[in-house]
Amino acid sequence: MAKERLYVVAYDIADQRRWSRIFKLMKGYGYWLQLSIFQCRLTARRRIEMTIRLEECMKPSEDHVLILDMGPADKIAPRVESLGKSYEAPTRKARII
Repeated sequence: MAKERLYVVAYDIADQRRWSRIFKLMKGYGYWLQLSIFQCRLTARRRIEMTIRLEECMKPSEDHVLILDMGPADKIAPRVESLGKSYEAPTRKARII
């Protein structure tokens, strides 16, 4: 099995239509945390695929995407400080393909 890494992806997209497209795209790669922030567990291959697809959707002169590599997914226990509404960490669920 390929090693997964934990990523936090945050984006600032200037156009609402492109933002919607990227939001829908990201739902296929990870867990939605906040408006433009996702937590993703990805193999190297899936991260490259995600990056290519993001680049196809965005306009580099107007948009910005950050992909933060948090380290090996099986060794990371994210520590989150949440202010305001309660926060529930995403749980990993099996997917039937």
